[in-house]
Amino acid sequence: MLTIWGRASSVNVQKVLWAADELGLTYDRIDCGGPFGGLDGPEYLALNPNGVIPAIRDSDGTEVWESNAIVRYLAARHGDGTLWPADPAQRSEADRWMDWVQTTLGPPMRTLFWGFVRNPAGAQPAAMDKAAAEASRLWARLEAWLARDGRDFVAGDRLGMGDIPLGCHVQRWLSFDQFPGFPARPALPRLQAWHDRLTRRPGYRRWVMVPMT
Repeated sequence: MLTIWGRASSVNVQKVLWAADELGLTYDRIDCGGPFGGLDGPEYLALNPNGVIPAIRDSDGTEVWESNAIVRYLAARHGDGTLWPADPAQRSEADRWMDWVQTTLGPPMRTLFWGFVRNPAGAQPAAMDKAAAEASRLWARLEAWLARDGRDFVAGDRLGMGDIPLGCHVQRWLSFDQFPGFPARPALPRLQAWHDRLTRRPGYRRWVMVPMT
């Protein structure tokens, strides 16, 4: 059986759990990281030498770490033609947005999460305003992409692996306005419609649409 290590409140673990549910996989989850600890022991470091979550061990013993790599692995192994697009060009669309989340969108979103959720007392207003403006600008890029050909999802007309990392982050983005001091978000109707489609997925509701902690 597939085993997933990581606390369910982690956005990176949520990617893996949602992907596993989309693929109909049976799995065990082991709480670790954050208040659960367990990342600096020899057993976990043998699984993931970086000492962070998530990590998985598949039923055949295959071990994978790094959240987007895990999503790609599960999609390729269990979701050919569904989460894993069969067409290489279409797959490249999913791949580029998955990388974009990590390299481009991630930094301002991380600043906002830590400032509003994890450490509001230590947040610097100028840094938060800058991160909110940058994130708004970046989400507008996805808005424009979704407008191309009237696409419903990142890589076409059906949910794919590229939607999963983005979908976890957009839930947070659309939830930040519950915190005092968060600036007004720009109206991005296609982004909102895409998020609405994601909310119809049982795995998304189960793992992603949860309070941020």
